[in-house]
Amino acid sequence: MVENLQTSPNPVSRYSVVARKKAHGAIYTPRVLADFVAKQIVDASETPTQDRPLRILDPAVGQGELLLSLLNNLNGKSNTKIELHGFETNSSEMDRAADRIRREFPSVTLNFELKNFLEIASKPRIGTSCESGELFVQDELPTYDLIIANPPYVRTQILGSDQAQEIARQFQLSGRVDLYHAFILGISNVLSRTGVAGIIVSNRFMTTRAGASVRRALYERYKLRAVWDFGDTKLFNAAVLPAVLVLQGKSDSNSTVPTFQSIYETTEPATSTADDVIAALSRDNGVVRINDGRRFKVKQGTLDTGNSADGVWRVATQSANTWLKTVDKHTWATFRDIGKIRVGVKTCADKIFIRSDWDDLPESAQPELLRPITTHDIANRFSPLTADQPKMVVYPHKVVQGKRRSVNLEKFPRTKAYLESHRSILANRHYLIEAGREWYEIWVPQDPHSWDQPKLVFRDITEKPTFWMDLKGTVVNGDCYWMVNRDPKELDLLWLALAVANSTFAETFYDLRFHNKLYSGRRRFMTQYVENFPIPSPLSCKSKEIVSTTKEVYRLACDSQKTKAIQEKLDAMVWEVFLGEKPPVC
Repeated sequence: MVENLQTSPNPVSRYSVVARKKAHGAIYTPRVLADFVAKQIVDASETPTQDRPLRILDPAVGQGELLLSLLNNLNGKSNTKIELHGFETNSSEMDRAADRIRREFPSVTLNFELKNFLEIASKPRIGTSCESGELFVQDELPTYDLIIANPPYVRTQILGSDQAQEIARQFQLSGRVDLYHAFILGISNVLSRTGVAGIIVSNRFMTTRAGASVRRALYERYKLRAVWDFGDTKLFNAAVLPAVLVLQGKSDSNSTVPTFQSIYETTEPATSTADDVIAALSRDNGVVRINDGRRFKVKQGTLDTGNSADGVWRVATQSANTWLKTVDKHTWATFRDIGKIRVGVKTCADKIFIRSDWDDLPESAQPELLRPITTHDIANRFSPLTADQPKMVVYPHKVVQGKRRSVNLEKFPRTKAYLESHRSILANRHYLIEAGREWYEIWVPQDPHSWDQPKLVFRDITEKPTFWMDLKGTVVNGDCYWMVNRDPKELDLLWLALAVANSTFAETFYDLRFHNKLYSGRRRFMTQYVENFPIPSPLSCKSKEIVSTTKEVYRLACDSQKTKAIQEKLDAMVWEVFLGEKPPVC
């Protein structure tokens, strides 16, 4: 066996500091998933010719699990000589991988390098167009026939802004950059035109705004073959929701619609059984019970991006498409049409600004600028809970001639004295001062003019949608989202939206349109999803009945026994207004 295990005197990677904190972002691939990815690569690739070696790459070798699985899947299927290439920033890991491969496949040529793959894959390419940013194949960069990868998963917050911005610049990414985003694009620079890559990544990029540039780049740089979303299957011993992408080098023909499968845990009754998660993927659409007792909902279809290269990825099936088309036909507007969705205030010093024990202070020490604040602690469907010790916030902002301004503390002596007692902490928020703001301001105060208006407020991460109406003029904290009507005279639109948002219809709409679940069936109700929720025509008889019933639920919300039957009736009305016959106008 010919080996080339190159080391550099100082193999410092761009994420070496991150590596010490997060073990290189490494989440080692379990054998069952490594074998699955390897099989998909081999099945999707053409039979290798024997006139040259088959060049295989793992850009983040780790302990060599992926390469071993790929070699085992290729074993006996080709007599072509194999060259293994790999990059790794951890010398002991690279050596261990080499030893494992050497023992099992002594005839394979190894070319491992103790380097950061991104430093290789981001080099300028011959033929680069400065105007378009398009990258063309060049002779300097080597190319590979098969690539298998589980890139390091390191979030922007861990990378640090400087490193994240540098990676974003090199790979033409925008938004919040995760390290695996750069790996996905770097791999496209070294995959041959007829080559096949299988990549294990977090599924976050499929549905978040931050992943839009990655989704677009995937369409521009690859021919997508297949996608699997493994959701909350817990294949890794870490809080990662993995996905697998099988990609082919970009060719002239890119018309094939990629297949897309998803598998998420559910409590629904099973319709079939399988030994494990991987075996469950071979079953038809439905709920599969595996040997450890867990049940999973399997969806099989094609990849739909909403006719946009950077659109949210979802599993498209004939039944889902028909359902969504029916809903679209009965949709009068979306939530974004009636109001702007915002996240709540962010003080960056909650212990100072937000308290529930203001009454414990002497009256002479209580700030004048206290306002009631809504937090996730009082979250409840339709009507908020009443806290034993309501929280209040020092809110030093006002609106002057249509513009937000910080208040003049000299006019509020008790507020000034309180904030001055914490000045050393508040003034240490350097980003606030650098932005030309006063030291005592809330970092993200939102619109002071809107707090007194009726508001729709909701939780972010929750299994069931939890939306409620705030009629008490509270400030909303940053652990919740909120919206008000653009036209205050059309308040019934907000009540109509409240009914839709809390319905089981909204859950189904979310799952079919956005395809974003977390562990234990929880969903993320954030701006990019909720702003697309549909609203039926407010002029229909059914919508007017929905509004009046929603107001009744709000009034009785604290009495769960009385509202249970009414909420079930309300839920049925929401389904009917979107999926029934077109309702008459009242």
